[in-house]
Amino acid sequence: MSKKHIVDLTAEERKKLIAVVSKGRSKALVIRRAHILLKSDEGKTDDEIAEMLYIDPDTVQRMRKSYCLLGLEATLAGKAYPKPEPKLNENQEARLIALACSEPPAGWARWTLVLLAQQLVKDGVVASISPESVRLVLKKTNLSLGE
Repeated sequence: MSKKHIVDLTAEERKKLIAVVSKGRSKALVIRRAHILLKSDEGKTDDEIAEMLYIDPDTVQRMRKSYCLLGLEATLAGKAYPKPEPKLNENQEARLIALACSEPPAGWARWTLVLLAQQLVKDGVVASISPESVRLVLKKTNLSLGE
């Protein structure tokens, strides 16, 4: 079966990749990607490259595809993952902190993460929230539920 994405480096790209590999000052991931592109340009198969670099052949195939579709710089840099939206905005965080500092419900000695999460939903502050998200907000503000 023939390769769908063929790596054909220009002289300048090859020179840049050789510099990345030989200097060794880049991140290991970038050096590995450079090795993959250089070996692909030499005509090695995905399986041969994978065996040489101790990686999965699918990784080689993805790097070739990335190079053909996005170019050299984007392939070496990899994907930029967006930061996830915060679970709570500033007002909601303030409500959580105020709730955590208030008296716990009757029958409880102190607030728990689950109780705080349930109370936030009950009060209509948020539609839903996990105890872990509550913990992270409290940790960020150095607030402890312990005594």
